[in-house]
Amino acid sequence: MPKRSAGLLMYRRREGHVEVLLVHPGGPFWMKKDAGAWSIPKGEYDEGEDAFAAATREFQEETGLVAQGPFLPLAQARQSGKIIQAWAFEGDCQPESLRSSTFALEWPPRSGRRQEFPEVDRAEWFGLEEARRKIIPGQVALLDELAAKVV
Repeated sequence: MPKRSAGLLMYRRREGHVEVLLVHPGGPFWMKKDAGAWSIPKGEYDEGEDAFAAATREFQEETGLVAQGPFLPLAQARQSGKIIQAWAFEGDCQPESLRSSTFALEWPPRSGRRQEFPEVDRAEWFGLEEARRKIIPGQVALLDELAAKVV
């Protein structure tokens, strides 16, 4: 059975254009990656757990913000064998003020030292065209559906 992830896609309108908030994953693997590395705030959830509850929890863990609806359901997307369920909502924030939870990782590898890294090391607003270049390819369908529904 494929892993399941749930997340929220925050968008805003600026000067007649839609912008989306994307997050960049933290940790040493993603440090120098940009195009095709950004994501909506999301995370895995357990069998039997409510996907929307998981999406709102993951959004808060990765951004430090509490999402306010109404929420627009988006069709599922597939990313590397994982199924992503997402909802969009209109909102605004200052990306530099966002705070992410952390995870521990042995770094450097085989060093025996564990270091803490943020799940998300930064967030930014992107117009839809730039967001399509920045986001992980498996999530582009979420941007396309959002554009079809709100533009």
